[in-house]
Amino acid sequence: MFKGMAICTNAFLSYFFSIATFADTNWSHYGGSEKGLQHSPLDQINLANIEQLKEVWRYRSGELSQNSKSGYSFQTNPIIVRNKLYLTTGSGIIMALEPSSGEEIWRFDPKLDRSRSTSETANRGASSWIDDQKDEAEPCYHRIMTGLLDSRLISVDGDTGKPCLDFGTNGELDLSKGVDLRESDSYDYSVTSPPVIVGDIIISGSSIGDNRGVELERGIVRGFDVRTGQEIWSFDPIPRDDKDPAYSTWRPEEAKKNSAANAWAPLSADSELGIVYVPTGSASPDFYGGEREGDNLYANSLVALDAQTGEVRWAQQLIHHDVWDYDLPAQPTLVELRRGNKTIPAVIQATKTGLLFTFNRMTGEPVFEIEEKPVPQGGVPGEHLSPTQPFPVAPPPLLNHKPLTGKDAGGFLLFDKWNCKKQFDGLRSEGIFTPPSLQGTIMMPSYAGGINWGGIAFHPEKQIAIVRVTEIANVIQLIKREDFKKEAQSGKYPNSQYTAQKGTPYGMRREIVTSPLKSPCTKSPWGWVKAVDMTAGKILWQVPHGTIEDLAPALVPNLALGVPGIGGPITTGGELIFIAAALDNYIRALDINNGTEVWKARLPAGGQATPMTYMQNGKQYVVIAAGGHKGMGSTLGDYVIAYSLP
Repeated sequence: MFKGMAICTNAFLSYFFSIATFADTNWSHYGGSEKGLQHSPLDQINLANIEQLKEVWRYRSGELSQNSKSGYSFQTNPIIVRNKLYLTTGSGIIMALEPSSGEEIWRFDPKLDRSRSTSETANRGASSWIDDQKDEAEPCYHRIMTGLLDSRLISVDGDTGKPCLDFGTNGELDLSKGVDLRESDSYDYSVTSPPVIVGDIIISGSSIGDNRGVELERGIVRGFDVRTGQEIWSFDPIPRDDKDPAYSTWRPEEAKKNSAANAWAPLSADSELGIVYVPTGSASPDFYGGEREGDNLYANSLVALDAQTGEVRWAQQLIHHDVWDYDLPAQPTLVELRRGNKTIPAVIQATKTGLLFTFNRMTGEPVFEIEEKPVPQGGVPGEHLSPTQPFPVAPPPLLNHKPLTGKDAGGFLLFDKWNCKKQFDGLRSEGIFTPPSLQGTIMMPSYAGGINWGGIAFHPEKQIAIVRVTEIANVIQLIKREDFKKEAQSGKYPNSQYTAQKGTPYGMRREIVTSPLKSPCTKSPWGWVKAVDMTAGKILWQVPHGTIEDLAPALVPNLALGVPGIGGPITTGGELIFIAAALDNYIRALDINNGTEVWKARLPAGGQATPMTYMQNGKQYVVIAAGGHKGMGSTLGDYVIAYSLP
């Protein structure tokens, strides 16, 4: 057992498991199923006919006409239930579409105040629930539920789109109550990922605006009665009670005032075990931990909660005392993992650091041993760094963890490369987990990962995980409190984000390290798709992902360098990987056996979302939301596009 904690009971040792069967071949949950495999067994579209795949319909949500202050991103992963395709926009509008034609059946607009800015811009989808205590003809027999950027959780009838009035107040709950909400002109306490439903309990995390200070909103995860909205339980990733085993990893006076450690990424569940799997983020603020001495459990942890009570079944911390914004960003992936002559009920957790941690999902025991390795020290005065961090012995890191120096600088032209070299040589860089500094520190990977909310796709028969990895660096610099306002207003770093980190001696600035031509200063490829044999714990193949067609000036040739991106892959029974994600406005199909690109289609906007696939009236469809991402600079739009065979 490694530094951290594993808490388990013996109640599950009689649990019987087998290789997953897919009675429901359609995509009825975010990520395809409650277990988040991002896999479909459908094989009508396959390697033999993929070249015939054509666009068959497109739908426009109208979100761009809403004149929002934040410019919402379109990250929805649609679901199909009872012959309707359900999707959400960034502002939380829910649409039901006819799956064969893309025609709108109904829409529900929760009337988000679009004049207010938001710390996040996404709504990644909705969840579906059937009430077995109702007749099929009754209102809200089938419910569609989603969270909003203004912290509401809403429930509507899946057939009509009308609010389920028995849920909360007129069909909605205000999740900002009981979280120590801070006054702000923007929505800093939000819900960006769909809730997960186990039995008749609906469970939601939250997204909290980073780095504003030590004392922010509480990052609690809560379970509610799915019919009425009554709160059943609450779990706080920061332990407030000395009876909690994690309490000893905190100083009591700091645990009382610290905040965040919230779970903003999608959750997953094993309904048979009655467990919900929660990936938590860092305690506040992200880049200085002097006000939170210790490892800070349950922050940056994979936590298995009893879905009915919220009690901790087990927990494993994957980042100790985070000062890099290395939240656990991806949905835990629940798999039946074959090792030797055994099949293990496992959970795979992808991280921003490009690592895949694998645990027995019943007990929390590591499937691949985890080592505590020394990491760079020498933080700013007042900091309390952990001397070690956990690394799995397998699979190996999926990106570079070594120091970056001037010799590692990239660039399209010579002056571009010289500028990057100068930047690298002037910053502290000692490899992964180099602490933030007054000088300025290179973070590799960046605070965006690595791997982000797109997560992984797992092919159950092949036992292969498919991962989309971004490999770029950012600079993080701490600024003494007395100098912060002057520095932030100096204009010296016009592309930097400055944040106060109130309650600490330091503000901070951060930005991606780029050249004068705005390309990442790290050498390409900057984006990869990688296949990992999860039985052996080794990388099978890796290919650069994406071209510079929509990024570089026209005078630069369109090179397949592999580019940054965000969004996830899916795998299918047709031995295909479907993925958009890259910042070049394409959706692609790859051969899962070797990563060869076998098909691609031009998108009208950035595909910063995860595709999905389903069967309707004897035809298999592949669907992607193409709306871009303002923060990443990709082409904005409001499209949903479906592909099928002739």
